[in-house]
Amino acid sequence: MNYPTVTLWSDACFFSPYAMSVFVALTEKGIPFSLQHIDLTSQQQLAPSYSDVSLTRRVPTLQVENFLLSESSAIEEYLEERFPAPEFERLYPQNLEKRARAREIQAWIRSDFASLRQERPTEVLFAGETFAPLSESAQQSAAKLIAAVERLLPAGQQNLFGEWSIADTDLAVMLNRLVLHGDTVPENVANYTHFQWQRASVQLWLSEYSTRL
Repeated sequence: MNYPTVTLWSDACFFSPYAMSVFVALTEKGIPFSLQHIDLTSQQQLAPSYSDVSLTRRVPTLQVENFLLSESSAIEEYLEERFPAPEFERLYPQNLEKRARAREIQAWIRSDFASLRQERPTEVLFAGETFAPLSESAQQSAAKLIAAVERLLPAGQQNLFGEWSIADTDLAVMLNRLVLHGDTVPENVANYTHFQWQRASVQLWLSEYSTRL
């Protein structure tokens, strides 16, 4: 098969959960791609040269041939249409309503939970760091998140929709801010999170981080 040239711009530290999401999506699709690194600590994303790559001057940014696109959920919806099933693996459920729900989860995770992200930052996910107990606001965010997962996750299943979707990975990232930190999480939610974290594409991202330590 002749694949187009695909490049993913990621943060150099491999701490971005959004870059991770696109990395997982590309890996699941089976699309060969190369990585370019942007040093966010030195604000390389604000350099004029990167503005030619990313409209939003953020990571991740994807390039497919001459087409450039930023923002992870937009990238993943594009990948689903650009590299469709059955020739490529699905990122979203085939069922219309389930697909809409997966996108709802992605949008929610990206637009809510500010206090939880602040008090359980990505250093928890990728560096094993620990922080102070959650504030009341963050506890409320965590409770809201867990309640939604318990409502959505069918009993005895390890994926939200009976099959893996990219929303499972994104949700596991948010949940692991709690699980990996050792915060109290119901057993079924913790088991779901552990299962998603062991997916080969996720482990590949984690190995990319490990090689840069």
